[in-house]
Amino acid sequence: MPAEAGKRWHGLFERESKHDPYITMKLSLSTRVAEVPKRKDAALLDLAQIARLAKAEAYRALCMRESQAGLRSTAEELKQARQMLDELGLRVSMITGGFDVPANNERAGMALRDIGRHLDVAQALGAGLVRVGFKAHTDIPWARRACDEAAERGVRLVHQCHVCSPCETVEMTLQIVREVARENFGLIYEPSNLIACSQDYGLKTIRALAPHLANVYLQNMWYHPAGKNIIETWINGPMTYDLVPFGDPRGVDFKAVLGALAEVGYDGFVTVHHNVANGTDIATGVRDIAAYLRSVASFE
Repeated sequence: MPAEAGKRWHGLFERESKHDPYITMKLSLSTRVAEVPKRKDAALLDLAQIARLAKAEAYRALCMRESQAGLRSTAEELKQARQMLDELGLRVSMITGGFDVPANNERAGMALRDIGRHLDVAQALGAGLVRVGFKAHTDIPWARRACDEAAERGVRLVHQCHVCSPCETVEMTLQIVREVARENFGLIYEPSNLIACSQDYGLKTIRALAPHLANVYLQNMWYHPAGKNIIETWINGPMTYDLVPFGDPRGVDFKAVLGALAEVGYDGFVTVHHNVANGTDIATGVRDIAAYLRSVASFE
């Protein structure tokens, strides 16, 4: 990446004071909340309905997925989507342009080989982040090239802390960051995936990831032997879990997570990534999660 492009990203998440009491995060709502449970390609609500829910509950942005707008959308559809969101005063915090990355399948790394189309979607929607996926270290050279292309367009590529990927553990994730070696490559912190892989998800981990942190995903998964759902991991094999409401002490300690994020000076988007359609009325879930998060942390 040219030196002048690199300077654009230098110190992006550094703060003059890491304990600035005025640092506040911004709530974002993933369109995943309205996807059909266990599917990535079908939605129970349309974009306008989700956007109105987000606006009503004072979310600042939507995290856009292909189930609503992405690679399959026409230029006119993307233009109309952005116009509608602009009118509601909502931003797009990040885009996930296709189905392969959220499905985390064997084609997850293909987005890196065709990043231009994903960047087109991001720019049409005004998003500065594009989620990508890795499945093997052979994806790294493609990631470098994709980051260079994205930097020229002012976009950052980000990878989630995710099971069955080279970003399963904290150590593996930081190694990937070192190997990609691009200032505009960042991370999405997600505690439930870290728990599945027997990783610390608290202050120690957040401090380690902080220089590379670009987005935060929150969902509440309670892992136990009788769980009704199964998630595969490389490090621990299959793990069984149930989705539980935010604030349920059997899941993630969100108060501690958000406190740690504030301590390291994170003031970016915190994205509700919980599939509330799984046994919960969507509007109720969107409202209750926002109310709970605002009860334990400060948001714009």
